[in-house]
Amino acid sequence: MKLVLTGGPSGGKTTLAQTLVREFSDRIVIVPEAASIVYGGGWPRRTTRQGVEHQQKAIYFLQRELEAMLAEESPGKLLLCDRGSLDGLAYWPDRQNPGDFLKAVGSTMEKEIARYDFILHLDTAPSTGYDLTNPLRRESFSEATILNANVREAWKHHPNRTIIESPEDGAFSEKLALALDVVESVLAQIK
Repeated sequence: MKLVLTGGPSGGKTTLAQTLVREFSDRIVIVPEAASIVYGGGWPRRTTRQGVEHQQKAIYFLQRELEAMLAEESPGKLLLCDRGSLDGLAYWPDRQNPGDFLKAVGSTMEKEIARYDFILHLDTAPSTGYDLTNPLRRESFSEATILNANVREAWKHHPNRTIIESPEDGAFSEKLALALDVVESVLAQIK
């Protein structure tokens, strides 16, 4: 089974993934975020249409290969994906036409949705809790809010999607507890 942790920048995905590994290391395998591998590995970030398209295709194909490799190596464990293949839609230059992204990667919306059993979307933190300590994060809070909405839109057709909004007071512990409950209910379904 595969569960995608997704959402806008500074939503708490990495913190949640680290917590889940500590709690359920014998039942979960983390699929690392492909974008962090690409950008952290020296991929030259571009802002041109063509450059962004190449970046998103590279992230998409790396994501698929990471998932395939870890699924083969860890049968019976939940694959917890730090982002999923449709997250690329949120960053694609022509977000109004998802077919362009899907055509570029040789897939369909139906195939991508079917790749994952569950989607857990963590909304971007409020401005008071927006984290800028990640050296790979370049988005301002307002840009992150837009990306969060774009990611929500990208996954809107998935039948098993849970969205966890950020509390107004920025209390991350409440958000983390809700997310842990979702993952525990998914793990209860794995025999």
